[in-house]
Order: sequence, then structure tokens, then C-alpha cells
Amino acid sequence: MSKIKFTKTQIEQLSKNKYVLKISEKSITYSNEFKIHFIAEYEKGKSSRQIFEEANFDIDTIGIYRADCASNRWKNSYNKHGVLGLDDTRKNNSGRPLQRELTKDEIISRKNAEIEFLKAEVELLKKLELQERQVIKGRDVALKIFKLIESIVQKLIGHNVIKYLCSLADISRSGYYRYLNSKDIQESKELDDELIKNNILKAFEFKGYKKGSRSVKMTLQNTFGINYNRKRIQRIMRKYKIVCPIRRANPYKRIAKATKEHSVVPNLLNREFKQNIPGKVLLTDITYLPYSNSNMAYLSTIKDSSTNEILSYKVSDKITIDIALDTIKSLVSNTEIALSKDVFIHSDQGSHYTSPKFQKLLKSLNIGQSMSRRGNCWDNAPQESFFGHMKDEIAYKNCENLSQLKKVIENYIDYYNNHRCQWNLKKLTPVQYRNQLLNI
Repeated sequence: MSKIKFTKTQIEQLSKNKYVLKISEKSITYSNEFKIHFIAEYEKGKSSRQIFEEANFDIDTIGIYRADCASNRWKNSYNKHGVLGLDDTRKNNSGRPLQRELTKDEIISRKNAEIEFLKAEVELLKKLELQERQVIKGRDVALKIFKLIESIVQKLIGHNVIKYLCSLADISRSGYYRYLNSKDIQESKELDDELIKNNILKAFEFKGYKKGSRSVKMTLQNTFGINYNRKRIQRIMRKYKIVCPIRRANPYKRIAKATKEHSVVPNLLNREFKQNIPGKVLLTDITYLPYSNSNMAYLSTIKDSSTNEILSYKVSDKITIDIALDTIKSLVSNTEIALSKDVFIHSDQGSHYTSPKFQKLLKSLNIGQSMSRRGNCWDNAPQESFFGHMKDEIAYKNCENLSQLKKVIENYIDYYNNHRCQWNLKKLTPVQYRNQLLNI
């Protein structure tokens, strides 16, 4: 042992290394994992100093003499006793050492025990990578290792084997024995999780559109009459890797800047989207829909800000002013839609909405107009949100022609209005929420 003592700063620094089990002023206790790693690297021809430095040890802090002493001790133990010789004998040995020579039967018994240990170690190490043994995170990972150890122990019976394997996998023996005692409960929980997973998948794939945990909860409750806690749904989705589409930023640029003859109107909405009056605040915008072999289509929609219902839409392969005009005309021609006397339509400052033709049409229909501030997408956030969710949930890029794309959009808007529950609408669909507001 080196006579050099570690300072408090050095002790604190060295204790952060994953290969250090204990450290005091005079000595370091290394993990068995590092010892095995050291022997493997040493046999590749690396020096002791190089192995220690690659393991993030400061050789100047440890001291080359101390490192060489530990290296020689491990090499000698490995040559005499194999892998078992690398185990820390201070925690395993008890009582006085045996003074007499071992009999042949005792030697054979010990060798057989060593063989059993080595068999167990090889079988476990085949299925546990080094990183997985260093950092075991999560209950599910620990359960898998408990099951693995149990399967090995059934072949190699003995408490010493259990102790050794738990130490090798860096898990507690008490946890392993708790697992054995609660196997029936665990199996029962697994069956419950399977049942819940099947119910979640029904809601997840309902109407052919994948959903997140909130939509799954609302669909289960409103459509199937099943009420699960949302945290349970999230846990099951994580466990079985049920992944919903992730929102992505729109990669397409906005419509070209308005020309001088176009005029911008004030922002009357000021982000007061939820006024609880159906048919009063209408949001509109146009989005790009690339499909098939570099073909491009465009979708114009009008959304009721209070209920999130899509009141009118138009799909076209041209982005002329007609797509915006036809969306307005479709809205007013639908006799089932009741517009408020104070109705106004809110949009961005795109060239379609600043166009004299569009503004003239709105005036003729007694519909007011409002616009977002320049370059501020948040002023029309609910409409942008609808386009984002729609593009995540439908496979519009796989459509082979415009007719097929129009059918996909039609089906989705019907689903969105009548079947897609929304968290901020009291877990109701847009149509259900609109009917509720009208009944108040």
C-alpha cells in the first residue's frame, strides 16, 4: 500500500468514477467489473497506466506505484484462481484460514464449485452488455435481469451462485428474493397490463388515426366507456412502445408578400379564441399538401374558433385567389351552419386575404375581417394547430391522385368534427361541444 494519502478534494474526485466502490485517505476499492475489464485490456497488450487513464482515472492522483501494485495483485490472482480470484476476498472470507492441506475430495468439490460459478458467469455475461451492467435504470430492466438470474439458478442451484450473479449484474439480492416472493403478483400485473394494452390499441387505432395519451383517454371514455387514469395510459404506451405521431414544424414558406394594391386590416381577435359563441369567430388559412410524384395540392379551411369545428374547406391543385373565395362561398351556402350577426373571419396577412376580391366578397356577405400581426403565427394558432395535427395523422403523401387526396381529407375532417375528442373541449368532439354551447 502506498504511504501517500488522498486529500478530501482527491477523494471527492475519485469517488465520482463508476469503477470505484469505496475510497479512504489510504486506499481505493475498485469494482469487480473494472478488474475484469483490466485483465481483458491487459491481455490485449495495454499497459497498466494506459488502462487506468482510459477508465478516467488520474494516474498522477492515484500514483503509478499504487496502480502497479493493484495491477500485479489482480494479475497474480487471475493466474491462480481465474475470474473468481478477482472478487474482493475481504467481504467474502470469515474466520481463520485453513491450516491443513485439503483432501482430494475437498479439492474436487472446490473446483466443481468454481466451474459452476464460471458457467453461471458466462451465461449471464452473454446477455448483459458492459453498459447495461454498469447502469441499470428502470423497474422493467431489473425484472428482466431477475428472470434471467432465476433461469440460470434453476440449472446451478446454490445461494452462493445467486449472490455472485447479483453482484455481477449490480443488483441487490434482497430485490431478487422480493421478486421471487412476488412472482404471482407480478404475473397478475402482466396480465392486467396486456388487457389494458389491448383496450388502448383499440382507441389508438380508432377510425384509422393514431393518437397520443390524451386522445386515447378521451376516446376510451367517450366511445368505449372505459375510464383509465392518463398516467396509466402513458405507462402502458411506454412499456409496449405504442408511439403516436410527433408534431413537426411546417417546412414550407408562407404565401408571397402582399402587393401594394392589397390592404391589411386590424387584428380584432387579439387571441381571444374561446368566446363560447358558435359561428362568431372564424379562422382561415391555406396549407400545402405534397403528394405522389412531386405533385402539390392546397387545402383552404375555415374553423370555428369557439368549437374547433371545421365549417368549410376546399382542396385544389391551384393556389389562386379562387381557393379562398370558394371556401367562403361554401361556408355561406351551407344552410346547416348558423353564423352570428357579429361574425368575422380572422387570417394571416397572406396575399389571398389582403386581396381586394376577397375583402369585397366579405363585405357583400356582411362578414367582418381581422388579421394577425405580420409574421406572428400565434395570432392564428388554433388554425395552424389543426393543419399540424392533420398532417401527422393522415398519409396524404401516399395518395396517387387528387381525387384520392380529396377523399382522404373529407374522411379526416368528418372524423375530426364528429369523432375526435379534444382535451380543451371538456373531452368532447367539436360537434358535441357546439351542441352543448347552443343548448346553454
